Amino acid sequence: MAEKGEILMEVKELYKNFGVTIAVDHVDLCIRRGEILGLIGENGSGKSTITSIIAGIHQATSGQMFYMGEKWKPGTSLEASKRGVGIIVQEVGTIASISVAENIFIGEYKHFKKGPFIQKKKMNREAGEVLKNIGVEGIDPSKPTFTYNIEQRKLIEIAKIMAAAPELILVDETSTALSESGRKIMYEMIHNATQSNKAVVFISHDLEELMEHCDRLTILRDGKVIDNIERNNFDPDDIKRKMIGREMATEYYRSDYDGYSEEVVLEADCITTMENLLCFNLELHKGEILGIGGLSECGMHTLGRALYGLEDVVDGEVRITSSNTVVDRPDTAFKNGMGYVSKNRDRESLELDASIRANIQSTGYKINRILGPFISSKKERDYAGRQVDALEIKSNSINQPVRTLSGGNKQKVVFGKWIAEDADILILDCPTRGVDIGVKAAMYNLIYSMKKAGKSIIIISEELPELCGMSDRLLILREGKISGSFLRSDGYDNEKLIEAMI
Repeated sequence: MAEKGEILMEVKELYKNFGVTIAVDHVDLCIRRGEILGLIGENGSGKSTITSIIAGIHQATSGQMFYMGEKWKPGTSLEASKRGVGIIVQEVGTIASISVAENIFIGEYKHFKKGPFIQKKKMNREAGEVLKNIGVEGIDPSKPTFTYNIEQRKLIEIAKIMAAAPELILVDETSTALSESGRKIMYEMIHNATQSNKAVVFISHDLEELMEHCDRLTILRDGKVIDNIERNNFDPDDIKRKMIGREMATEYYRSDYDGYSEEVVLEADCITTMENLLCFNLELHKGEILGIGGLSECGMHTLGRALYGLEDVVDGEVRITSSNTVVDRPDTAFKNGMGYVSKNRDRESLELDASIRANIQSTGYKINRILGPFISSKKERDYAGRQVDALEIKSNSINQPVRTLSGGNKQKVVFGKWIAEDADILILDCPTRGVDIGVKAAMYNLIYSMKKAGKSIIIISEELPELCGMSDRLLILREGKISGSFLRSDGYDNEKLIEAMI
């Protein structure tokens, strides 16, 4: 029987390049049984590339891997899964058009075959057991996966991995898509795995999360291993310095208590949507950062979509007060100086097959015109280039396809296109999801600069520190209603905020 601490996976001199970009630069890594190994580093440091090579999603340019003492070079993630290595990817890792049960047992349908037919009732029943075993409720295995939201689809993906009984579990930035209850399920899953002498590699930008759950941390920067740190030597300031290669201020939120204008720029008047919101009222003021928080299913994400015209409002209306314009479509919102950063960036905020330049300049057709309908290519290039430089988007050039970027760099592109457009009203749904602490600081500085310039911003987030750190006013939602309203000037009380949530 394998012993705790025994090396399960060993990576030697791993190297991977995408064209001229070196993603992983001669990395050595040991993954031991009974251990949660955390990988941390800035966006583009190589974390996801390493795990995707281990899981067979990408092939290494050079280097070797050994799994259970034997050479390891899986051709696909399905091959890796069948041999005991499962990965929960950063983005959505389920197929929307098939059922929950079919996703959970993908590649294993033969176990449910009787002659030429698949026993769907048996598959649904066993999928239900897998979901139940990891603590997931409210998901019907027989339903199409597209009927569930991002968090539920991520939980389905976790169930899919656990159904294969892996020896090594690779978790890539999964917690950013989960609410508190979803994270609890994930944490229990990874700790149960290590108690069963399996191994976990855990990628996160949340240093507190890594320090709480990991036995060891490997710090990456520019594709190289900077340090390996055992749990008893964890020091947050030291880790941050090694991540970004420089000292960083311990506090990167706002420190002021500046107010905002009494002028209302956006109003939701008794809006009702098909789900979550019933006669919901909201006012956003000029120069205000309004925080919206709550548990995942409280209705806050639906609210953001409804304010931008992406969600059908069946009663009531959203109005831009200066022109009395009713916002019932996203193109109306855009034409009237509104911007929206979606939590689901790959489906709603980016054109993945287009370049960084095309994505960023998509909001700038007014600014970059030279005569009538004609647009200046130079203006567009400079427009996109400024955002790439300001947000330090790691790429070969502004013409690199967005699909090839790391998750955090994709998020920078989303953020950059709306900052570039200089919208008057910005709705930001989980704007710093999947970005490192250095970029978070830059984003928070930009948000605060926009406030000081008189812009109005709504931040929707499942992270209380982010909401408390940035908001002038904070609304907590529960079951589609405002359960608490708090002012920065009064000081935010965490106990009261949490009480309003639950």
